[in-house]
Amino acid sequence: MSVTKRKNAYYLLSLGCSKNTVDSESMAQLLDQAGMYPIDDSRRAEVLIVNTCGFINAAKDESVRALQDLATRKKRDQLLIAAGCMAQRYGHELVQKVPGLDGVIGTRRWMDIVDLISKLRQRKHPEPLYHLPTEAVTVGSDERGAVRASVQGHSAYLKIADGCRRPCAFCAIPLIKGTAVSRHPDSVVHEVRTLTERGVQELILIAQDSTDYGHDLGIKDGLAHLLDRLATETSIPWMRIMYAYPGAVTDRLIEVMASRPQVLHYLDIPLQHGSRSVLKRMRRPANIEWCYETIAKMRSAMPDMAIRTTFIVGYPGETDQEFEELLTFVRDMEFDRVGAFTYSYEENTPSAEQESHLPESVKEERREALMSLQQGISLAKNQAMVGKTLDVIIDGQGDGLTVARSYRDAPEVDGYVIVEGDTPPGRPIIPVRITGAMNYDLVGTVETNTPIQIR
Repeated sequence: MSVTKRKNAYYLLSLGCSKNTVDSESMAQLLDQAGMYPIDDSRRAEVLIVNTCGFINAAKDESVRALQDLATRKKRDQLLIAAGCMAQRYGHELVQKVPGLDGVIGTRRWMDIVDLISKLRQRKHPEPLYHLPTEAVTVGSDERGAVRASVQGHSAYLKIADGCRRPCAFCAIPLIKGTAVSRHPDSVVHEVRTLTERGVQELILIAQDSTDYGHDLGIKDGLAHLLDRLATETSIPWMRIMYAYPGAVTDRLIEVMASRPQVLHYLDIPLQHGSRSVLKRMRRPANIEWCYETIAKMRSAMPDMAIRTTFIVGYPGETDQEFEELLTFVRDMEFDRVGAFTYSYEENTPSAEQESHLPESVKEERREALMSLQQGISLAKNQAMVGKTLDVIIDGQGDGLTVARSYRDAPEVDGYVIVEGDTPPGRPIIPVRITGAMNYDLVGTVETNTPIQIR
């Protein structure tokens, strides 16, 4: 059966992390403003766009497969565009791997997507068009009025900066995104007001390094400054901080988190390892004492503080002793949430040149050992919640159950609170009494006698 293509319809597939999703939503806004409209059926779209991820090998493979799949089914009157991280770093290679690819646009000029489509429509020859400027995105008018957020239910990821100036040996983000560029506080405040008017209840602040926010604008303690403004000038109920950098969590930031009720007592701070020698090879902050002292300081200022972190196991040269140091660190710190990843080789990064790369089997064995240790810690943390009342934000409902999250749970990466029974209609945030605990999730019932708090 033939399928009729719809003029100005676009199909946009977003791969990778929440930061990529925000870029996809921003491109979609610009396409809509230009008179185009989204469609779920790739066969009927005039323009096919894949916002690729190029962070690790598995993500690269997924991006290539998605493009190849669309290319094999693409009709002559359809346009296929690769956007995003992999397009920025491997644009010319993608054209070789994906015959039929029409255009390539990178991360640093995503806002030119409409211009690229216009040029593709007017081109006289079938050669792919590349739009891969190397300069970093600047603030202000370059964003062309696009709200830099991705709304999912009652929550929204808001990008406050892009790029990174940290020297981590394993990471290709600076090669892909360029140096850190912060968005002006006025723009962020304006967008949060807009999101609040749309009913958003939870704001998730994201960047490659959120604690570096404002450095390029000359703002000292930029993240604390921004949170202060958002708490004062907007009515958003919940604000959550993701992707803090070790050594950059200041006393001022802790003070703002403790004193501003809208700021959730939750911090995602990827520490990457617990061995000083491994951290030095990673070109990461290796002051382990800072971690002990700062996390103790946060827990003192906010006794209900929830801390999430991530670790890389199997880094080149990681010895049995260094891995044991990581396990000891995790036992000592008792993090609320932990994500563990096996080291992924990234070409043209300093870690790629290091010796003693470990077998995949060893990496996976260590990842499982770390997560087994953390599972017990997470269960104990959850069991301590039983009998308490927590405000939760609703993510979904059905079959007599409600899926929600407390302040301790970021979307997609942490656990859930499963609420049994009926919940009050029209209330996105409700108080729930916790009645049960699992390794990563909680179970509870609606608390009818408790007024809703900020968190």
